[in-house]
Amino acid sequence: MKIALVHDYLIQYGGAERVLECIAEIWPYAPVYTLIYDEEKTHGIFKKKRIYTSFLQNFPYSRKNHRIFPPLMPPAIEQFDFSQYDIVLSDSSSYAKGIITPPETLHICYCHTPMRYAWDDCQKYIDEFGFPNFVKKFIPFLMNYIRVWDRMSAERVDEYIANSRFVAGRIKKYYKKDSVVINPPVDIEKFRIDEKKEDYFLMVGRLMTYKRFDIVIEAFNKLGWPLKIIGGQGPDEKRLRKIAGSSIEFTGRLSDEELAKTYARAKAFLFPQEEDFGIVAIEAMASGRPIIAFRGGDIVEHVSEGQEGLFFSEQTPEALLEVLKKFNPDDFDPHKIREKALPFERKLFKTKIKNYVENSLQKFKQ
Repeated sequence: MKIALVHDYLIQYGGAERVLECIAEIWPYAPVYTLIYDEEKTHGIFKKKRIYTSFLQNFPYSRKNHRIFPPLMPPAIEQFDFSQYDIVLSDSSSYAKGIITPPETLHICYCHTPMRYAWDDCQKYIDEFGFPNFVKKFIPFLMNYIRVWDRMSAERVDEYIANSRFVAGRIKKYYKKDSVVINPPVDIEKFRIDEKKEDYFLMVGRLMTYKRFDIVIEAFNKLGWPLKIIGGQGPDEKRLRKIAGSSIEFTGRLSDEELAKTYARAKAFLFPQEEDFGIVAIEAMASGRPIIAFRGGDIVEHVSEGQEGLFFSEQTPEALLEVLKKFNPDDFDPHKIREKALPFERKLFKTKIKNYVENSLQKFKQ
C-alpha cells in the first residue's frame, strides 16, 4: 500500500500536529506533503520524515506570518502530484483536504473542523489577527473566494473522519457529507493522579482570543484566587498580561514532567472556549482533575455535569464566577475522571485509524 500524508502547514506543534505525529508512526515510510514547514517551530518532531512543501515555502515571511497568504494557499495545495499513491490521508482544518487526486487514488480526510474563518468565525478571524484597517476592508471579499473554494474542494474527498461528534455536525452542515468519528490521540500515559494538591486553578493553551482566557482572568481578578496559565505565545498575550492581576501567573512552556505535575496538583482545570476537540481538557482528565467548562463545542461529549466537572452557559466572567463559588474539589473522584480519559489513548487511536484506512482501501479497490 503506497500512502501519502497531507497536512495544512507545519509551523507549530499543536493538537493537529500531534495527530499527524501519531498517524506518521502508523506509516513511518509515508511522506508528508504540506504548504509550509518550519523544523524549529515543530520542535524537530518531523525532521526524520520526507517532507514536500509548496512554492509558499520560499516566500518571504511565509513561516513567520502564514496568515497573509490565504489567496495563494488553494493553488499551492493543488500543485502536488499524488498519481503514484494508492491512498492519501489528509488531516485538515483548512487547505489540506483540497488536494487533487487521480480517480484510482483514495482520499480520506481526517477533519479537525471545516475551515472556521471561511464560515462561522470570519469576523473573529479579522479581529483576532489585528489586520490594518485598509486590509480589513478587503477581507470579506477574499473570504467569498475562500468560501467557494472550500466548499468546492470538499467534494474532492472520498471519505471523511471527524475528530468529534461536534465536528461531524459541522461537516454535515457546511459540506453536506457524512463522516465517521474517531477522536484524536492523547498521551494518557504521560499524566497521572497526584494525591498532593495545591491552591491554584489551571488553564493551558496558546494565548488566542477565541480561547477566552480573558473572562477567566477577569473572574480571578475579582476573586483574588491563584490561577496558573500554561502555554506558548499567541496574538492575545500582550493584552492578557496587561489585564491580569497579581494572583495570576503566566508560566510559559513547561517540560513534560512539570506539565504533568502542574495538571495533577491543580484544584480544577478551566476550559472557557468552544473547541472542536479540546486535547488539553482530556489531559486534565487523565490527571484526575475536574473540568469547569463553557457548555459548547465537543467538551459536552466527554464531561458529565457533577461527574467530571461543572458547566457555565455564557462566556462571561459573571457566569463563570457563579460556578466557581459553588465548586468543591472534594465532590469529584479523580480515579473516575481519569477513567473517562482512557479511551483517548494513542494505541487505541492508531488501531482505529489503521483499521479504517485499510478497510476503506479494500472496499475502494473492489
